[in-house]
Amino acid sequence: MFRKICFLFPYFFLDTISSKQNKVFCFEYMIQKKACSVKKKEVSEMLKRINDFLAGLPMTIIGGVLLVFSFVLPRVGVNLPVDPAWGTVVISGIPLLYLAVWRIIYNPGISKISSALLITIAMFAAIAIGDLFAAGEVAFIMAIGALLEDATTNRAKKGLKKLISLAPTQGRRIRSGKEELIPAEKIVKGDMLRILPGETVPVDGVIVSGETSVDQSIMTGESLPVDKAAGDTVFCGTINRFGAIDIHATKVGEDSSLQKLIRMVQEAEDKKAPMARIADRVASWLVPVAMLVAAIAGIATQNIVRAVTVLVVFCPCALVLATPTAIMAAIGQATKHGVIIKSCEALEKMGKVDTIAFDKTGTLTYGKLEVSDVLSFAPDLDEEKLLYLAASAEAKSEHPLGKAIVAYAKKRDLPLSESAAFRMTSGKGISAEADGYRLLCGNEKYLHECGVSVTANTAATSEKLRLQGKASILVAANSQCVGVIALSDVLRPEAAAMVQKLTAMQTNTVLLTGDNQKTADYFAAQVGIREVYADLLPEDKVGGIAALQQRGRNVCMIGDGVNDAPALKTASVGVAMGSMGSDIAVEAADIALMSDDISKIPYLKRLSGATVKTIKLSITLSMCINLLAVTLSVLGLLNPTTGALVHNAGSCFVVLIA
Repeated sequence: MFRKICFLFPYFFLDTISSKQNKVFCFEYMIQKKACSVKKKEVSEMLKRINDFLAGLPMTIIGGVLLVFSFVLPRVGVNLPVDPAWGTVVISGIPLLYLAVWRIIYNPGISKISSALLITIAMFAAIAIGDLFAAGEVAFIMAIGALLEDATTNRAKKGLKKLISLAPTQGRRIRSGKEELIPAEKIVKGDMLRILPGETVPVDGVIVSGETSVDQSIMTGESLPVDKAAGDTVFCGTINRFGAIDIHATKVGEDSSLQKLIRMVQEAEDKKAPMARIADRVASWLVPVAMLVAAIAGIATQNIVRAVTVLVVFCPCALVLATPTAIMAAIGQATKHGVIIKSCEALEKMGKVDTIAFDKTGTLTYGKLEVSDVLSFAPDLDEEKLLYLAASAEAKSEHPLGKAIVAYAKKRDLPLSESAAFRMTSGKGISAEADGYRLLCGNEKYLHECGVSVTANTAATSEKLRLQGKASILVAANSQCVGVIALSDVLRPEAAAMVQKLTAMQTNTVLLTGDNQKTADYFAAQVGIREVYADLLPEDKVGGIAALQQRGRNVCMIGDGVNDAPALKTASVGVAMGSMGSDIAVEAADIALMSDDISKIPYLKRLSGATVKTIKLSITLSMCINLLAVTLSVLGLLNPTTGALVHNAGSCFVVLIA
């Protein structure tokens, strides 16, 4: 504000004396200042392009070759007019200087002091006394560390674009009894919309007429389409699977559920602050110490070379290399086991995780429905005959439950009969004629509507199956309920053992799912998870993660669906099922399990812990080597070149440990 007042003051002063000439001058000054600002921006962009070019891998390799020439050629009797190390200083030194100055200008507080600043000071000090090899060496090591770190931290951000692409582009609006296709952004609250089978719901709304089943896995992760009728809510981005429905738009545009999902992913990404590099955290106290020791050594010995040597050996090159080399080694190890780790932060944070939250469908389970029970209530109808009749009736059905029954019958090599008079009632069931029977397959309400009575024992059996997290289809033949077929998502066989191993590692496990409470409780009990949260929408999962974090827990989220993307971003570490999971979940996650083998989770936790220990060991040893080298430098036993070689040996040692 003060700067604005100072800038505008001349204009107000000139206005007071009513001088047109001065007003024109002031206006010209403002134009010139704006032009100057544009020019500064162009210069800044040009400097950044030059910096990025010099810091790239090809130029860094050239800098390394020149540094080798600088060391080897004089020792074999070849003396060039210009020391090749000058090339290394220019190639690797300019990006280093750029980074140090940028941090001094833009970083807040103590973070202005960075490892780049200390190495820049050492580089210029070495140049000042004519030791170009030492100057080039410290700059080159820093460049190598930056490249390694960039290789582990570059993360694609295609997930958000893919999520945005799921947003419907048009809707079918009804006005004055006529249908018209309009762009989704033109739909307003209160519009009446018609959603045909196979179409995506363009906005949130309430069903006014019609019955259907809606695939809302994008929002809840539920493996089964949800039956919907008049009065029920539908969400933007979900898919109408069967009957045509008319809905009343209640939330449109940015207020719709899918747009909120997109915003949650974006906000979670923006809130996730990058971890500070270890070298830069240490540099906040290392730079003042190095300067003080170098000054004392120079004054006490009256030898500027010793002071420069102290600065050279004090450079945190080993610190710069410690984290990225260990991370690169760990990432390579994980890749062999089918685990893709996208960032060094993810691996480091995984070692600190004390709570792992699981999605259910597609994570703890396969996300595929299979027939689990075939129960016959008729004495003259065995289970195989019951399955044969139900599969024959469902052969023309497009419902996932019907398809699962047909697939199971074919798997058992049952020859199906051709059905006739097939009819599907959306959200309720189907009727058909096959093998001389008039068959009904559906829920209890559907059988009642068709005049078939359901006994108390049959209802109790269906309820028992529901408590086990199973979907049940009642089968009626010739107006009599003759059996029930239950279908269930299939639990991964390694899930229970995996949870036990995590418990043994003092890691809490939590289930966050969009499935109903009964289904969630059943599967949680099967694997040994005691903390269960069910009936969750994407924002509820984010809230669950946030609540756990507020209780002081470091949370890792494991999921596979689009609906898991915001939670994967919000958690300290997100792990996606890479093979079966959605592309959006994989992009949103920090780590992907390419084989969908959740037994790798305990391995991933152990690997992360071992990596953090390796980094700490490398840092400790490098600091010890630096301390020894500083002592030898003060005593005059090392000069800048030999000091650079000693601390370079320490850097190589760090790489070998990794």
